[in-house]
Amino acid sequence: MTWLKSRRLQYLLAITALFFSLMVVLRAVFYFGFSPLSGDSDIATDTIITAWGIGLRFDLRLALLLMLPLAALAYLPWLNLLRSSIARFVGHAYLLLALLLVVLTYILDFGHYAYLGDRLNVTALRFLEDTAISTQMVWESYPVIWITLGWLLTTALIFWAALWIEKTLLGRPQTRIAKSQATFGFFVCFVLFFFAILGRVSDINILNPIPLRWSEAFATGNKAVGSLGLNPVLYFYDTTLIPASPYDKDAVKEYYPVMADYLNIPAEQRQELNFDRVVDVQPHKLNYDQPPNVVFVMLESLGASRVGAYGTPFNPTPHLDQIANDGWLFKHFYVPVTGTAKTIWATFTGIPDVAPTESASRNPLTSHQRMVLNEFKDYRKFYFVGGNAGWANIDGLIKQSIDGIELYEEGDWKAPNVDVWGISDLELFRESNQILDDLPNDQPFFAFIQTAGNHRPFTIPEKNGDFEVRDMPEDELREHGFRNSAQYNAVRLLDYNVGEYMKMARASDYFDNTIFVFFGDHNNRITTIPHMPPAMEKLGLESNHVPHMIYAPAYLKPRVIEQSMGLTDVMPTIAGMLGLTYRNTTLGRDIQSPAPEGDRASFVVMQEGPRPVYGALTKDYFVRMNHDGSNATLHDLHSDDPETDRAEQHPDVFKKLYDLARGQYETARYMFYDNVDNKEGKAQQ
Repeated sequence: MTWLKSRRLQYLLAITALFFSLMVVLRAVFYFGFSPLSGDSDIATDTIITAWGIGLRFDLRLALLLMLPLAALAYLPWLNLLRSSIARFVGHAYLLLALLLVVLTYILDFGHYAYLGDRLNVTALRFLEDTAISTQMVWESYPVIWITLGWLLTTALIFWAALWIEKTLLGRPQTRIAKSQATFGFFVCFVLFFFAILGRVSDINILNPIPLRWSEAFATGNKAVGSLGLNPVLYFYDTTLIPASPYDKDAVKEYYPVMADYLNIPAEQRQELNFDRVVDVQPHKLNYDQPPNVVFVMLESLGASRVGAYGTPFNPTPHLDQIANDGWLFKHFYVPVTGTAKTIWATFTGIPDVAPTESASRNPLTSHQRMVLNEFKDYRKFYFVGGNAGWANIDGLIKQSIDGIELYEEGDWKAPNVDVWGISDLELFRESNQILDDLPNDQPFFAFIQTAGNHRPFTIPEKNGDFEVRDMPEDELREHGFRNSAQYNAVRLLDYNVGEYMKMARASDYFDNTIFVFFGDHNNRITTIPHMPPAMEKLGLESNHVPHMIYAPAYLKPRVIEQSMGLTDVMPTIAGMLGLTYRNTTLGRDIQSPAPEGDRASFVVMQEGPRPVYGALTKDYFVRMNHDGSNATLHDLHSDDPETDRAEQHPDVFKKLYDLARGQYETARYMFYDNVDNKEGKAQQ
């Protein structure tokens, strides 16, 4: 083990330990000096210890990242810390600058938390807009001189310690290390570095290792506990990906009357940008003796153009087609934005995910939302996913936002992983069904089952019942939307697994009293789709157009709904069926309630990004425009020439859909922040 005697290795380990020790001390200062948890006996000790553990893992990650530039300087072939005064000067300058910035960030974080109860984030930059006022406020509110002296003294002390470490460890005589020892040492260090940066050593899918994320700090749903688990430097960096001015409040005000009408907000409640309303029991509520259960099944990457009930040839989905035939089939159903994470966001929050870069679930400032699902009182709530829910910080969204959610993910299942997405869909259905079937018959539940098999790499598990791959001519498949036979058989496998789940469910005690909700999260890449209306392909709507069925044979007779419906409407529609009186703060509406705009309209984003292209569509027409409303056009969805602008022929339709699209986009951006539920006081015992 002579590799452990390496001067450079010992130096880098010591510097990492120095950075880490500094952050541990600062974490203790935050806990005892600023966090309400240090004196809160209502929070379980185990919960606080867990938050500390998460925070320390973040601290170690930052310490290692801060060490990396010094590692580069240490191991350069000639210009390195051992041989070159230039390299040492650069190293000293980097160390001093890094320490100044790290300590300053912590100081600003302490002040920000003391003032607003939030860890330092990008919204603090708004204070720079009125620098003179902000500076005067800080000067009059805080002992700025003493804080500055403390900042400089702390930095100087740690910098002196770093210089002493350098002199002591790099200045000692060299120890000869055999090449084999050096190689072995490099391998050991790499593995340890990997796991330390990852932030976890267990429940790791090696094909898809999910690193520790800020969402895990907020797993309890308690804001104070979550704040304790954060590292302010890393957290601030994460929030810099968020625009400092994420919405246009003037535009929200301009379109508020349109949106208030759209959401049917009573006139007396139309105060300053109020979207909060109470929905009473609807006349179309189901007639039941015991509250029905609800099971949502998200069909990964399944567009309407791939489902037989929507006209697809080659019989890829016989089981879903049967569900569509026996239940409610929504012919014109759209997800507002494509992408699994964005679909999950819209399903639960009732707000289209119009985030300009990554999904809204990744935004730590908006991941704790008020939801209609929380109005399902006395329901046990489950989220089942075969892989790791930390992907896209979905676990953070559901744990912070859904009261009492029971999450089952990778590491909780008996079945082994089959690929990057975790266990197979069939095993996911089988084990989820068993959990639900084991519940007491008088216990209503809500369950969300997130499938993943219809996704690259299109894995066909070796053990998947009696499913058999079907060979089809690839040129025929490409002519009708499938890129190849692997994609075609992946759709068939998803449908087969749904069929197997329904067999299990029918044999269960809960089937007769359950509403099953099926929907695709988005379509994936297609070729041509001659079996669909030309507008789907020529206007790019096929990506948002997905299958949707509601199946409850004990309660619902078969029905085909021709009206346009959006994903944000699903949860309020189910709440209406259940006969709930519920609070709705979202953009979702009950599909069975009359639409004030006449022909029901849905919002879709056609091109994502900071300057998206979006629109609104009914079953007949589609308005499309740029992010600021420019270049707006109206399209006839039944035309053989759907690309032609019909705005002049139908000015009233154009105006109505234009205003709804603009209102939906601007309001959704605003609602990300207006709909936040801080959940103060919801401590986990």
